[in-house]
Amino acid sequence: MIRNRRVLGGALAMGLAVGALAGTGVHRSPAVAAEQPGVSEILHRLTTDDGAPGALLEVRDRHGRRTVLTSGVGDVRNGTPVPRDSSFRIGSVTKIFVATTVLQLVAEHRVALDAPVERYLPGVIRRHGNDGRRITVRQLLQHTSGLPDYLDYVTPQDILKDPLAHHDLREMVDIALTHHRVFKPGRKWKYSNTNYLVAGLLIESVTGHPYGDEIGRRIIEPLGLGATSVPGDSPTIPGPHPRGYVRPGDDAPLMDVTEINPSVAGPGGGMVSNGTDLGRFMQALLGGRLLPPAQLREMMRTRSTGNADGRAYGLGLESRPLPCGGIYWGHTGDMLGFETVTGATADGRQATVMVNLDPGGSDAQDADMETAVQTALCDAS
Repeated sequence: MIRNRRVLGGALAMGLAVGALAGTGVHRSPAVAAEQPGVSEILHRLTTDDGAPGALLEVRDRHGRRTVLTSGVGDVRNGTPVPRDSSFRIGSVTKIFVATTVLQLVAEHRVALDAPVERYLPGVIRRHGNDGRRITVRQLLQHTSGLPDYLDYVTPQDILKDPLAHHDLREMVDIALTHHRVFKPGRKWKYSNTNYLVAGLLIESVTGHPYGDEIGRRIIEPLGLGATSVPGDSPTIPGPHPRGYVRPGDDAPLMDVTEINPSVAGPGGGMVSNGTDLGRFMQALLGGRLLPPAQLREMMRTRSTGNADGRAYGLGLESRPLPCGGIYWGHTGDMLGFETVTGATADGRQATVMVNLDPGGSDAQDADMETAVQTALCDAS
């Protein structure tokens, strides 16, 4: 959700501007394990060179010991620090929850991974070469469907003209379908948020319930994820949280976008969570508590994304090499005001980093966040 749009330009310059940053020192929780070497420097860089007001990292080692580090501020008006128990918008990390829900339906024999989308959504995907009779459920979840990304045609400027507006899920899919397919299904890999809007519609068609209700019943409630929600049209973030910001231009002041209707992201990126809940969710997922072995294997059957860093994409779950050896599983997430990276290893290590600026950070922000997670996981043995 909202990928690679670091500078929004003058269209947002008339928005609510806020003041300069303050308090960029790194703070660690006094009630947790020792600070991870090197991570403080990365967090400090995120809130200085990279331009984010604040950053938070939560990491657990394989023994369950938790470390929370913060840097910078959660509110640039009053200079208050980032709450250590912060909730935030997790953007495309939502896709892991959606894919898990679909795979649970597969395990229940209510959905077949290699069945055409047409079976569950008759007539929905039928325009400009986009054909649900030729696209499988697996291809939706793995971004190999060839469906155009609706966010190529709905810009941050469009969203922030009316940030509290409701966005209908089917209408957003239809925006994508007014454009020609990107490639023949299965031929290539290309990230498209439209895939997960369609996956959300599929969940609703098969179950008869809103996709968010299914995520709540199947994942959030059983795991006791008290800070995690599918907020629908609610523009607020429950519980302690930093303010979320965008930077309209290179030298422009920050714009507060904390309150926004997340329906524009929907099943592609609309959820709210925190570091503790994401760690618990990833541990349960990789530990086999949410999916039977057959479906977990399918989720972790990856396809190369073509990136030089070796990342590969499964079904809503991405793998990346660790500099210390092995791989980790997770996802990145961008939602107006926030960026998140979460990752976990098969032996129980988890790390989540969040900044309260997106888009508008430096070109290095993405890389520094990923480095923070990798460093934390390597040091959390």
